[in-house]
Amino acid sequence: MLRIALPNKGSLADAAADMLREAGYRTRRDTKELVVVDPVNDAEIFYLRPRDIAVYVGSGTVDCGLTGRDLLLDAASPAVEVMSLGFGYSTFRYAARPGVLDSLDDIAGHRVATSYPGLVEKHLADHGISAEVVRLDGAVETAVTLGVAEVIADVVETGATLRSQGLEVFGDPILRSEAVLIKDPAAAQLDRVEVLRRRLTGVITARSYVMMDYDCPITLVDEACAITPGLESPTVSPLHDKGWVAVRAMVPRDDTNQVMDRLYDVGARAILVTEISACRI
Repeated sequence: MLRIALPNKGSLADAAADMLREAGYRTRRDTKELVVVDPVNDAEIFYLRPRDIAVYVGSGTVDCGLTGRDLLLDAASPAVEVMSLGFGYSTFRYAARPGVLDSLDDIAGHRVATSYPGLVEKHLADHGISAEVVRLDGAVETAVTLGVAEVIADVVETGATLRSQGLEVFGDPILRSEAVLIKDPAAAQLDRVEVLRRRLTGVITARSYVMMDYDCPITLVDEACAITPGLESPTVSPLHDKGWVAVRAMVPRDDTNQVMDRLYDVGARAILVTEISACRI
Protein backbone atom coordinates (compact mmCIF):
# COMPACT_ATOMS: atom_id res chain seq x y z
CA MET A 1 0.00 0.00 0.00
CA LEU A 2 1.37 3.41 -0.97
CA ARG A 3 1.70 5.77 1.99
CA ILE A 4 1.42 9.46 1.11
CA ALA A 5 1.92 12.38 3.51
CA LEU A 6 0.07 15.68 3.09
CA PRO A 7 0.26 18.86 5.19
CA ASN A 8 -2.53 18.94 7.77
CA LYS A 9 -2.65 22.74 7.91
CA GLY A 10 -1.05 25.89 6.60
CA SER A 11 -0.80 27.53 3.22
CA LEU A 12 0.22 24.35 1.42
CA ALA A 13 -2.50 22.10 2.84
CA ASP A 14 -5.49 23.00 0.67
CA ALA A 15 -3.50 23.28 -2.55
CA ALA A 16 -1.76 19.95 -1.93
CA ALA A 17 -5.07 18.21 -1.18
CA ASP A 18 -6.68 19.70 -4.30
CA MET A 19 -3.82 18.46 -6.47
CA LEU A 20 -3.95 14.95 -5.02
CA ARG A 21 -7.73 14.88 -5.48
CA GLU A 22 -7.38 15.94 -9.12
CA ALA A 23 -4.86 13.14 -9.53
CA GLY A 24 -7.62 10.67 -8.63
CA TYR A 25 -6.82 9.95 -4.99
CA ARG A 26 -9.26 10.09 -2.13
CA THR A 27 -8.71 12.90 0.37
CA ARG A 28 -10.29 13.80 3.66
CA ARG A 29 -13.68 15.45 4.01
CA ASP A 30 -13.17 16.59 7.56
CA THR A 31 -10.11 18.43 8.87
CA LYS A 32 -10.20 16.20 11.95
CA GLU A 33 -9.30 13.15 9.87
CA LEU A 34 -5.62 12.29 10.18
CA VAL A 35 -5.57 9.15 8.04
CA VAL A 36 -7.61 8.39 4.92
CA VAL A 37 -7.66 4.97 3.28
CA ASP A 38 -8.04 4.92 -0.50
CA PRO A 39 -8.79 1.29 -1.45
CA VAL A 40 -9.22 2.08 -5.17
CA ASN A 41 -5.62 3.25 -5.44
CA ASP A 42 -4.34 0.97 -2.67
CA ALA A 43 -3.08 4.02 -0.79
CA GLU A 44 -3.14 5.62 2.64
CA ILE A 45 -2.98 9.39 3.02
CA PHE A 46 -1.53 10.71 6.28
CA TYR A 47 -2.08 14.33 7.35
CA LEU A 48 1.00 15.51 9.21
CA ARG A 49 2.54 18.74 10.45
CA PRO A 50 4.19 20.34 7.40
CA ARG A 51 7.56 20.42 9.14
CA ASP A 52 7.37 16.70 9.93
CA ILE A 53 6.65 15.39 6.43
CA ALA A 54 10.28 15.35 5.26
CA VAL A 55 11.29 13.55 8.48
CA TYR A 56 8.66 10.83 8.07
CA VAL A 57 9.48 10.34 4.39
CA GLY A 58 13.22 10.28 5.04
CA SER A 59 12.83 7.69 7.78
CA GLY A 60 10.74 5.41 5.56
CA THR A 61 7.62 5.72 7.72
CA VAL A 62 5.77 6.95 4.64
CA ASP A 63 6.78 6.46 1.01
CA CYS A 64 6.32 10.00 -0.30
CA GLY A 65 4.80 13.35 0.52
CA LEU A 66 3.89 16.81 -0.68
CA THR A 67 5.68 19.59 1.17
CA GLY A 68 7.78 22.70 0.66
CA ARG A 69 11.33 22.59 -0.65
CA ASP A 70 12.31 24.87 2.24
CA LEU A 71 10.96 22.37 4.78
CA LEU A 72 12.74 19.50 3.06
CA LEU A 73 16.10 21.29 3.16
CA ASP A 74 15.60 22.59 6.69
CA ALA A 75 14.95 19.05 7.97
CA ALA A 76 18.23 17.75 6.46
CA SER A 77 16.24 14.62 5.61
CA PRO A 78 17.52 11.84 3.32
CA ALA A 79 14.25 12.20 1.40
CA VAL A 80 14.77 13.36 -2.19
CA GLU A 81 12.83 15.80 -4.33
CA VAL A 82 10.98 14.13 -7.21
CA MET A 83 9.30 17.09 -8.91
CA SER A 84 8.10 20.63 -8.34
CA LEU A 85 4.34 21.12 -8.17
CA GLY A 86 3.83 24.67 -9.41
CA PHE A 87 2.40 26.33 -6.30
CA GLY A 88 3.47 27.53 -2.87
CA TYR A 89 6.20 29.82 -4.17
CA SER A 90 8.28 31.73 -1.64
CA THR A 91 11.66 33.46 -1.45
CA PHE A 92 13.96 33.39 1.59
CA ARG A 93 16.10 36.45 2.19
CA TYR A 94 18.29 38.01 4.84
CA ALA A 95 17.17 41.37 6.27
CA ALA A 96 18.63 43.89 8.72
CA ARG A 97 18.53 47.58 9.63
CA PRO A 98 19.33 49.78 6.60
CA GLY A 99 23.03 50.56 6.34
CA VAL A 100 24.05 48.05 9.01
CA LEU A 101 24.68 45.06 6.76
CA ASP A 102 25.06 45.23 3.00
CA SER A 103 26.33 41.84 1.92
CA LEU A 104 26.39 38.19 2.92
CA ASP A 105 29.95 38.51 4.24
CA ASP A 106 28.80 41.20 6.69
CA ILE A 107 26.73 38.59 8.58
CA ALA A 108 29.90 37.06 10.06
CA GLY A 109 29.96 37.41 13.85
CA HIS A 110 26.31 38.50 14.12
CA ARG A 111 23.19 36.72 15.35
CA VAL A 112 20.66 35.53 12.76
CA ALA A 113 17.09 34.84 13.87
CA THR A 114 15.03 32.41 11.80
CA SER A 115 12.38 29.71 11.91
CA TYR A 116 14.52 27.62 9.53
CA PRO A 117 17.79 27.06 11.42
CA GLY A 118 18.87 24.02 9.43
CA LEU A 119 18.45 25.83 6.13
CA VAL A 120 20.23 28.97 7.30
CA GLU A 121 23.09 27.15 9.02
CA LYS A 122 23.79 25.19 5.84
CA HIS A 123 23.63 28.32 3.70
CA LEU A 124 26.09 30.15 5.95
CA ALA A 125 28.40 27.14 6.15
CA ASP A 126 28.36 26.72 2.37
CA HIS A 127 29.59 30.32 2.10
CA GLY A 128 32.18 29.96 4.86
CA ILE A 129 30.45 32.42 7.19
CA SER A 130 30.50 31.97 10.96
CA ALA A 131 27.44 33.40 12.73
CA GLU A 132 25.12 32.45 15.59
CA VAL A 133 21.75 31.17 14.38
CA VAL A 134 18.89 31.87 16.79
CA ARG A 135 15.89 29.61 16.33
CA LEU A 136 12.46 31.21 16.74
CA ASP A 137 9.04 29.66 16.16
CA GLY A 138 6.65 31.82 14.18
CA ALA A 139 7.21 35.39 13.08
CA VAL A 140 10.80 36.60 13.32
CA GLU A 141 10.37 40.18 12.04
CA THR A 142 10.52 41.66 15.55
CA ALA A 143 13.73 39.84 16.52
CA VAL A 144 15.93 42.82 15.67
CA THR A 145 13.65 45.31 17.43
CA LEU A 146 13.63 43.14 20.56
CA GLY A 147 17.40 42.72 20.50
CA VAL A 148 17.39 38.97 19.93
CA ALA A 149 19.44 39.25 16.73
CA GLU A 150 20.98 41.72 14.30
CA VAL A 151 19.80 39.84 11.21
CA ILE A 152 16.74 37.81 10.30
CA ALA A 153 16.29 35.14 7.63
CA ASP A 154 12.70 34.68 6.56
CA VAL A 155 10.20 34.40 3.74
CA VAL A 156 9.91 37.69 1.88
CA GLU A 157 7.02 38.50 -0.44
CA THR A 158 6.34 42.23 -0.78
CA GLY A 159 8.69 43.30 2.01
CA ALA A 160 5.96 45.40 3.66
CA THR A 161 6.18 43.52 6.97
CA LEU A 162 9.93 43.98 7.08
CA ARG A 163 9.69 47.69 6.35
CA SER A 164 7.18 48.09 9.17
CA GLN A 165 9.95 46.88 11.51
CA GLY A 166 12.57 49.13 9.94
CA LEU A 167 14.28 46.30 8.05
CA GLU A 168 15.32 45.82 4.45
CA VAL A 169 16.59 42.81 2.54
CA PHE A 170 20.18 42.49 1.36
CA GLY A 171 22.27 39.99 -0.55
CA ASP A 172 21.07 37.27 -2.89
CA PRO A 173 18.12 35.05 -1.94
CA ILE A 174 18.92 32.13 0.34
CA LEU A 175 16.41 29.95 -1.47
CA ARG A 176 13.50 30.10 -3.89
CA SER A 177 11.06 27.54 -2.60
CA GLU A 178 7.85 25.93 -3.82
CA ALA A 179 5.76 22.85 -3.17
CA VAL A 180 7.45 19.61 -4.18
CA LEU A 181 6.81 15.89 -4.25
CA ILE A 182 9.42 14.05 -2.19
CA LYS A 183 10.09 10.35 -1.76
CA ASP A 184 12.02 7.89 0.33
CA PRO A 185 14.70 6.63 -2.10
CA ALA A 186 14.55 3.20 -0.42
CA ALA A 187 10.75 2.90 -0.45
CA ALA A 188 9.31 -0.47 -1.41
CA GLN A 189 6.55 1.26 -3.36
CA LEU A 190 8.73 3.16 -5.87
CA ASP A 191 6.63 1.90 -8.80
CA ARG A 192 3.50 3.39 -7.23
CA VAL A 193 5.37 6.60 -6.43
CA GLU A 194 6.14 6.78 -10.16
CA VAL A 195 2.41 6.37 -10.92
CA LEU A 196 1.71 9.24 -8.52
CA ARG A 197 4.40 11.35 -10.22
CA ARG A 198 2.85 10.75 -13.65
CA ARG A 199 -0.60 11.63 -12.33
CA LEU A 200 0.64 14.86 -10.75
CA THR A 201 2.44 15.73 -13.98
CA GLY A 202 -0.88 15.22 -15.75
CA VAL A 203 -2.62 17.55 -13.30
CA ILE A 204 -0.01 20.27 -13.85
CA THR A 205 -0.31 19.88 -17.62
CA ALA A 206 -4.12 19.94 -17.50
CA ARG A 207 -4.00 23.13 -15.45
CA SER A 208 -1.52 24.73 -17.84
CA TYR A 209 -3.17 23.90 -21.17
CA VAL A 210 -6.55 23.98 -22.89
CA MET A 211 -7.76 22.04 -25.90
CA MET A 212 -8.39 24.21 -28.96
CA ASP A 213 -10.48 23.05 -31.93
CA TYR A 214 -11.02 25.03 -35.12
CA ASP A 215 -11.87 24.71 -38.79
CA CYS A 216 -9.36 25.88 -41.32
CA PRO A 217 -9.09 26.13 -45.13
CA ILE A 218 -6.86 23.28 -46.28
CA THR A 219 -4.59 25.73 -48.07
CA LEU A 220 -3.78 27.43 -44.75
CA VAL A 221 -3.18 24.35 -42.60
CA ASP A 222 0.58 24.79 -42.37
CA GLU A 223 0.25 28.42 -41.33
CA ALA A 224 -2.43 27.62 -38.75
CA CYS A 225 -0.52 24.65 -37.31
CA ALA A 226 2.54 26.85 -36.90
CA ILE A 227 0.41 28.90 -34.49
CA THR A 228 -0.86 25.78 -32.66
CA PRO A 229 1.91 23.18 -32.84
CA GLY A 230 0.54 21.32 -29.81
CA LEU A 231 2.78 19.28 -27.54
CA GLU A 232 3.83 16.87 -30.27
CA SER A 233 1.74 17.61 -33.35
CA PRO A 234 -1.82 18.84 -33.93
CA THR A 235 -4.55 16.49 -35.07
CA VAL A 236 -5.86 17.36 -38.56
CA SER A 237 -9.09 15.70 -39.75
CA PRO A 238 -10.97 16.08 -43.05
CA LEU A 239 -14.37 17.78 -43.12
CA HIS A 240 -17.33 17.15 -45.44
CA ASP A 241 -16.31 20.27 -47.34
CA LYS A 242 -13.15 19.04 -49.07
CA GLY A 243 -11.62 22.50 -48.94
CA TRP A 244 -11.61 22.58 -45.13
CA VAL A 245 -10.12 20.54 -42.27
CA ALA A 246 -10.68 20.38 -38.53
CA VAL A 247 -7.63 20.96 -36.32
CA ARG A 248 -7.20 20.08 -32.65
CA ALA A 249 -4.21 21.01 -30.49
CA MET A 250 -3.26 21.72 -26.89
CA VAL A 251 -2.52 25.40 -26.30
CA PRO A 252 -0.97 27.11 -23.25
CA ARG A 253 -3.84 28.42 -21.14
CA ASP A 254 -2.31 31.86 -20.70
CA ASP A 255 -2.03 32.30 -24.47
CA THR A 256 -5.60 31.27 -25.31
CA ASN A 257 -7.06 34.57 -26.49
CA GLN A 258 -3.95 35.68 -28.36
CA VAL A 259 -3.85 32.35 -30.22
CA MET A 260 -7.55 32.62 -31.09
CA ASP A 261 -7.00 36.10 -32.50
CA ARG A 262 -4.06 34.94 -34.63
CA LEU A 263 -5.99 31.94 -35.94
CA TYR A 264 -8.96 34.10 -36.88
CA ASP A 265 -6.70 36.52 -38.73
CA VAL A 266 -5.20 33.59 -40.67
CA GLY A 267 -8.66 32.43 -41.71
CA ALA A 268 -9.63 29.80 -39.15
CA ARG A 269 -13.25 29.72 -38.02
CA ALA A 270 -15.42 27.93 -35.42
CA ILE A 271 -12.60 28.25 -32.89
CA LEU A 272 -13.57 26.45 -29.68
CA VAL A 273 -11.74 26.08 -26.38
CA THR A 274 -12.41 23.33 -23.81
CA GLU A 275 -10.93 22.57 -20.39
CA ILE A 276 -8.68 19.54 -19.87
CA SER A 277 -9.64 17.76 -16.68
CA ALA A 278 -6.88 15.13 -16.81
CA CYS A 279 -4.17 13.91 -19.13
CA ARG A 280 -1.06 11.74 -19.48
CA ILE A 281 1.73 13.15 -21.57
